[in-house]
Amino acid sequence: MLDIAAELHQWAEEGREFAVATVVSVGGSAPRPPGAALAVDAAGTVIGSVSGGCVEGAVYELCEQALRDGETVRASFGYSDEDAFAVGLTCGGVIDVVVTPVGAAAPARSVYAAALAAAARGGAAALARVVRGPAELLGAALLVQEDGTYEGTFGGTAELDRATAAEARDLLAAGRTGTVDLSESGSRCEDAELTVLVEASVPPPRMIVFGAVDFAAALVRVGKFLGYHVTVCDARTVFATRARFPDADEIVVDWPHRYLRRTTTDARTVLCVLTHDAKFDVPLLADALRLPVAFVGAMGSRRTHEDRNRRLREVGVTEAELARLRSPIGLDLGARTPEETALSIAAEIVADRQGGTGAPLTGSDRPIHRTGTGGEGAVRGVA
Repeated sequence: MLDIAAELHQWAEEGREFAVATVVSVGGSAPRPPGAALAVDAAGTVIGSVSGGCVEGAVYELCEQALRDGETVRASFGYSDEDAFAVGLTCGGVIDVVVTPVGAAAPARSVYAAALAAAARGGAAALARVVRGPAELLGAALLVQEDGTYEGTFGGTAELDRATAAEARDLLAAGRTGTVDLSESGSRCEDAELTVLVEASVPPPRMIVFGAVDFAAALVRVGKFLGYHVTVCDARTVFATRARFPDADEIVVDWPHRYLRRTTTDARTVLCVLTHDAKFDVPLLADALRLPVAFVGAMGSRRTHEDRNRRLREVGVTEAELARLRSPIGLDLGARTPEETALSIAAEIVADRQGGTGAPLTGSDRPIHRTGTGGEGAVRGVA
């Protein structure tokens, strides 16, 4: 649901009735991760996707049915070798979806509306929903805040609500979407009666681009496309201007290392150093490589890279810290233009986040769609 929060928030504000199909589990090679959603309103308008196209028609019909009868349902879609015309995933994977009607009389509509509003404004909150269990609990929801407070109820026991809120708070802190199996008393156990889907909505991750150069302008555009909140920082006023970087969320005129010390970063933050000037790079990277951020990369030739590493060692950067540096930044695409270089850098960032190799898929026997990676869904702001 939070996968398409901005659009659904608008629907809720307009008072529309709609049904949402949400992926709650995947098996094998499936194109969309848990949390991916498709919604249909009473007029038949559709937004979102749960499969990239394979089963959208069948899911659309389930949403229409849910709107008619007001019932939350769970369905599974896979691939059948025996029935080539059966609705399923041609990739061979399996997805389970839960279809929830969000009508005016839906018991959890106020919780859903609050969750959508929080996600649409980029706030941090987690929506927890029962996606497997007794029919009377299916679709029940809690909205959990960062401090563990919550609104809504599953309609079971108070212990179940409290336990779910605690689990959701932990997933929210990690910026992850996932499922938790619980008993109706709220304890984890092998024979749990309930499965709860927790969708974490967190602010967009940061990309900080140091160096207001032409390559940076292209990287800003790609970073925005990938869902990052992008900041450009450069000490030179004449280059760090809105006219040169119209797509950036922020433009900062300051020495890069000084700005890095005063700004906020976290485990999802990406730092791209494009200045390839030792007076900027060395103090900046000496600090950056000691921060618990997701990615630190620096542009430059191999000669620049060797000289920069020597200078970093001289100021006390350890070999373990140097090993975190992606330099020269980017994958080997043969890139030459700023746009091609930005694509190369972005490809390395995505591969690093998702555990990809950067190798061609042709001839490879590795899974195309990976599951269980820490960055799944993070870039969109919905983990």
